Amino acid sequence: MNEYQKLRDRQQQEFNALPLGFAFSDKQFREVMQGWGLDLEKDTDKIYSIGHGGFVQKKDAEQLHTTTARHKAELSAAIAADQTGDGFICDMFRCELDNHKYSYTTDLSDTMDALGYTPADINADRRLLHGLERACSAILASA
Repeated sequence: MNEYQKLRDRQQQEFNALPLGFAFSDKQFREVMQGWGLDLEKDTDKIYSIGHGGFVQKKDAEQLHTTTARHKAELSAAIAADQTGDGFICDMFRCELDNHKYSYTTDLSDTMDALGYTPADINADRRLLHGLERACSAILASA
């Protein structure tokens, strides 16, 4: 299996296990608050919005921050450990290129946005450039 996908799957499971609530309507917000045993009228000061309809209780915010920081560090370490771009980096690009339908569009922009890279970033790191080129070639060859 793709090493990048393994990392992302594990990290997604860990993120899903966090004590977060999501609400996209007043009814759902009431349900989240009730699920946490909080009073909608008195306890809104006990939660934070994390954006995109997500909420975390203040008492759990450190766990959220610690987990997301660790996930970022794990990804950075896996990228740094790939000295050639043939391993994790190629897996990373291959996975995200597939996710963003590169074989149909040959457009790199959604993949670059998802990974937080600019063309200058890629061109400045021979490993990233090699991994991207290798992933693109593999996808187009199998299309």
